[in-house]
Order: sequence, then C-alpha cells, then structure tokens
Amino acid sequence: MAEQFCDVGRGITLCYETFGDPADPPALLVMGLATQMIGWHEDFCEQLAEQGFYVIRFDNRDCGRSTHLDFPPPGVRQLLRRRFGIEQYNLSDMAEDAAGLIRRLEIAPAHVVGASMGGMIGQNLAAEHPELVRSLVSIMSTTGNRWQGQPAPAMFRHLLAKPPSDRDAFIDRATEVFGTVGSPGFPRDESYIRDRAAKSFDRGYDPAGGGRQLAAILASGNRSKALASISVPTLVIHGSADRLVRPSGGRATALAIPGAKLLVVKGMGHDLPRPAWPHLIGAIKLHTDRAEAARAAVPA
Repeated sequence: MAEQFCDVGRGITLCYETFGDPADPPALLVMGLATQMIGWHEDFCEQLAEQGFYVIRFDNRDCGRSTHLDFPPPGVRQLLRRRFGIEQYNLSDMAEDAAGLIRRLEIAPAHVVGASMGGMIGQNLAAEHPELVRSLVSIMSTTGNRWQGQPAPAMFRHLLAKPPSDRDAFIDRATEVFGTVGSPGFPRDESYIRDRAAKSFDRGYDPAGGGRQLAAILASGNRSKALASISVPTLVIHGSADRLVRPSGGRATALAIPGAKLLVVKGMGHDLPRPAWPHLIGAIKLHTDRAEAARAAVPA
C-alpha cells in the first residue's frame, strides 16, 4: 500500500506503509538509528506478510517523511558526556510514538519487531505499554548498559563523524559504513546498499536527525531494570559478527528480559542480509506462532 501519514500526538506525525491482509495478526517493524523504514526491504515485508502477518513499517521521528524536530543536534562533547538540553527526547518518547501508531491504526496488541535502535524502542514499548504488544523480537540491539554491546573501537569514527550533506557523498559514506558493519558471513550487495542510500536521501534525508536519535539512545541510559518488567514472549536475535552492537548486547538483552530466547546467527553483522531472510523470517514466525498459541490458551 502507498505511504500514509498518522498523527500520533504530541506534535509527531509518522509516515507508514502496510503489507498484507488487515485481518491477519499485526506485525509492527521498527527500524534503527538514522535509517528510514525502507531499511525493512519491501521484499522482506512482503515475505513476512505471506507468512500470515499484517505488516506495518514506519519512519521514526527525525527520519524519512515523519516529523523532523527543529532543535540543533548535540555536539560530540555532549554525546561523550551524555548531557543534553531539555528539548532532547529519549527512547521512551520514541516508544510513545510507536504506541500512538498502534492505537490510531487500531491494531493492538501487535507483534513488535525492532532492529538496532528499533529493538530498543520495541523493548521500551513492551515494558511501558504491555497491553499494546503481543510479542517482541529484538534484533541486533542492547540494553543501554555501558559494559555490554558497545561498538568495536573502529566504529566510533562513523558514529561521531559529521554527516555529509551532498547526495553523492551520502551514498559513498553509506556504502563505506555498511561495508564495515555488514555481514562478513554473507555476500555483500553493494548495488542494493547504494540504491537504498540514494532513495533515503531523496525521501527525506536530515543530516541533523541522526544526531538527535543517537542522543535519544544515550539519554536513556541503562534500561536493564525496566526490561526485567517485560512479560510478553520475547525473542532476541543477534549476529555473531556484529561490530556495531557487539553480541554481548544481545546476550545482555536476553538475560534482562524474563523468559527471553536468544538466537545467534552465525556470520551476520549489523544488517539484514537477504540470504539470512529465510532464517530470520522462520524464527519470527515460529516465535509469534508460539505467542499466539499461548495467548489463545489464556481464559477470556
């Protein structure tokens, strides 16, 4: 379905798309840092819909065609010191955006699948709005603990580098970054990386938006205690070769959430390589089927 827009409250409008039959169980896909909803490849969404889901993908605030805030992004010193202005939002605010979308689309409760920062948003959503979540899948994410899931040292130059404003430079940088953080155990599709970067730039690239989102992660601190309150069935997926959010982040997430299952995908880095899709979609389907069965077994 074509892009649509939803006012989720508090001055935020989210751009979203849907795939599949609205009568099927809803699956809300939440993407990561400075990555638009097209980070969930259209083919991935359609294949997930073929498994019996009503799939919704959306642009987070400060990304793509959703609302962009107008305050300056934090500087490197602020990021390193984790001290931000009163206007800075956090992951709970971004989870509230997702909650608003679920409510306005009347799809509660939804299966929530989040990648990277999207996994963090999904975790907060499950902890703070359990009535809106059927199950949670947290992919290549972490808890906010400074001692777990930290990037490899070489990654910080990408995280803290000034975003390019020129289209060609943006595409080149995206190619470089995903060449560094991508999956060494799977073939690399550079043409897809460049094409997605070009589409992202043209859809609604905001050089400042990624900085504000990164600050939201840092401003949220260690969320381990909050994650201990999550009661919905949870699957944690992490790549064994992830250099941006190292595998200790996935292990920490699985340990923090009661009853969570951990799936480590050998050779996967900080991306969603097409050859891994059957494994990922199969794991999501198995997890959500079990969640649906458990939900059906509970007396009304």
